[in-house]
Amino acid sequence: MAPYHVLAIHFPIALWMVSSLAIVIRAFSSGPIGQAMDRALPVFLTLGMIAGAVAYALGLLIFPWETLSSTPMGRNHMLLASWSLAFYTLLAVIRYLHGGELWIGLSRWVMVVLAGIGVVLVGITGTLGGHLVGNYTEIGQVLRRLGWEIYSTYYLPDLTLLIIAAVSVILVALGFFGRGKVRA
Repeated sequence: MAPYHVLAIHFPIALWMVSSLAIVIRAFSSGPIGQAMDRALPVFLTLGMIAGAVAYALGLLIFPWETLSSTPMGRNHMLLASWSLAFYTLLAVIRYLHGGELWIGLSRWVMVVLAGIGVVLVGITGTLGGHLVGNYTEIGQVLRRLGWEIYSTYYLPDLTLLIIAAVSVILVALGFFGRGKVRA
């Protein structure tokens, strides 16, 4: 199953990266290209969600669950893959619920930040998957310098928790501030 997972995982990665690019283009442009990106965004996000779920299921078939869950690298990769799939699924839900209102006021910049977070999540997930099959990258070194030893049991350093909490507060504040601007 490993070759099928490696083949299948490229589809959600491509669709999620194009979705993130479409969000950035739409945030910076209200012209015809930005409008076209906004119309295509729900399609990209939905297809990415479906392709991600298929690749995720194939990934679960590579190793027995006991093997996957008992290795730090396996657990780390599964955790990040779960976050990536859930994150882009939530982006799809947000886009469907709010439609064109997303691009009014500050909410467009919140979408840009969310797109950036998604790119980082998918990048780390891919890096860990590459390490699982022996394709090492320098991103693993970058993660180590940031305090995450990818070959040990996953843990979250206190500094990372503080950064996540600060970013969460900023995003919620931007959401409330942007919501007020939309209604005004």
